[in-house]
Amino acid sequence: MRKKRIVLIGLDGVPYGLVDDLAERGTMPNFQAIKKQGSFVKIKAPLPAVSSVSWSSIITGENPGAHGIYGFTDLALNSYNLFFPNFNDLKVSAFWQKHPELKQVVLNVPSTYPVKPMNGVHLAGFVSPNMEEAVFPAKYLPKLQEMKYEIDVDSELAHQDISLFLEDLFQTTESRIAAFRYFWGEIDWDVFWLVFTGSDRLGHFLFDAYVNQNHQYRSAFLRYFQRVDEVIGEITNRLNEEDLLLIFSDHGMTESKANVNVNYFLMENGFLEVDKSRGEFYNQISLKTTAFALDPGRIYLNKKGKYPAGAVEENDLGKVLKELSDVFLRMDFQGQKIIKQVCRQEEIYSGPQLNRAPDLLLVENPGFRLRAGLGKKELFDKDIFTGTHTADDGFLLVKPPQAVDISLANPKVEDIIGIVEKAII
Repeated sequence: MRKKRIVLIGLDGVPYGLVDDLAERGTMPNFQAIKKQGSFVKIKAPLPAVSSVSWSSIITGENPGAHGIYGFTDLALNSYNLFFPNFNDLKVSAFWQKHPELKQVVLNVPSTYPVKPMNGVHLAGFVSPNMEEAVFPAKYLPKLQEMKYEIDVDSELAHQDISLFLEDLFQTTESRIAAFRYFWGEIDWDVFWLVFTGSDRLGHFLFDAYVNQNHQYRSAFLRYFQRVDEVIGEITNRLNEEDLLLIFSDHGMTESKANVNVNYFLMENGFLEVDKSRGEFYNQISLKTTAFALDPGRIYLNKKGKYPAGAVEENDLGKVLKELSDVFLRMDFQGQKIIKQVCRQEEIYSGPQLNRAPDLLLVENPGFRLRAGLGKKELFDKDIFTGTHTADDGFLLVKPPQAVDISLANPKVEDIIGIVEKAII
């Protein structure tokens, strides 16, 4: 009897509407064929909708209040010292750690650096600074170097020349495909993870090429998704009838309207004051500060006893939270409301890591990109990004359809692991 295998394909930053559109119009015929045979639903990302938070939720099946990852950056406990959380900071076991009885290939899952010993193969994805600690077992390093494997596209190229960026994007994608083909045959696996992160980079730099049919790089945008679809087709042709296939995104994307520098807004409204003589970055926060922001829309009260220059007393927390909520909800850009909702930590998070959560989380209306912007001199600016993240329009496609309860109310990315675990029981 053949064993049941599970394949998970991640398309980072791809919204439901985009992939549905490309499938319907014939750009992604293999995806379209699976849509007709499977369950295809919208799925929500945790807040904030950034890859480090979403992928941590996907691989653990937990919300940030349990796994402890709230963004690409965080502050060390009881300090203003900025650090970059990685796989060592994840407080809950990843699926492959929780199920060592299953041999797994984990290829390019973001925020899983540095790799750790496991039953199978692990190639960590963005933001791995080097290959040496991004590959387990290390014996595969020479093979990956031989195939010129790249962890991520060089996004800096987009700031120089979009055509150079696209060239690197396709080369990186081909190295990913080569690695997938090699490990598919090399390892007798039970579960295979394959993530394409180029889709997120393409969305950030060239979302306008999707929106505008006459865009100079429209054909390159479509060609990327055609190539990914070819791989999806290749995988489906290799699967057996009893195998489970999940294709999904970690968050969505939409056209960018403007960057909103949240710390500038806090300064202008009297909630934040910095003293540059105190040090660098967040260490400049003064005793007169009530609140400060981390990317993308995480608001922290400068609590007495929690931070070195803490000023907000316990008795004042409720009043300050309401003041902040009211002022953020009044923000506007050319008559458009920027903030859709202001959430308190206990409304969206639960678990033992709640003490690390932001006190407030700003939920932006589509198109606004919230930035911490410490040191910025204006509230709004624009950069090279033409696409920005969204939380409520990721997608999930599952085949066979009976593997997922599509009546599940408001499916979330952390529900993906539950589908997989039901399949292995």
